[in-house]
Amino acid sequence: MQLTPLIAIHLFAASAAILIGPVALWARKGRVQRPKLHRAFGYAFVTMMLVTAATAVFIRDYDYPNIAGYTPIHLLVPFALFSMTGAFWHLSRGNIAGHRGAMQALYIGACLVAGVFTLMPDRYLGKLLWGQLGLL
Repeated sequence: MQLTPLIAIHLFAASAAILIGPVALWARKGRVQRPKLHRAFGYAFVTMMLVTAATAVFIRDYDYPNIAGYTPIHLLVPFALFSMTGAFWHLSRGNIAGHRGAMQALYIGACLVAGVFTLMPDRYLGKLLWGQLGLL
């Protein structure tokens, strides 16, 4: 697999989401709450996650067990979309706890878990990272 423009966009959006997500989650925790910061970073996070999910649909990998080029990591695309939909559905109903839970699950599942799988030594980014560190 090569670094195509599509993969570069996907990588940028996913990396941005990983960095933006904690700020959005942190801005509403504790005694001091920052609603404007939470909303701004929340919308930025959701935008980056939508770009990440949309580009992932077009990235296929035939080197791993797959169905038409879709590998198990692609199961995170519907997970991300359902999590975001659920988060806004909860928010529209005033269920802040449900919104919080959906967004936390989205960050953990689609950012952290996907990141771990992406950095496995036999995947593209894993080869780049571990190869540069001299561990492959």
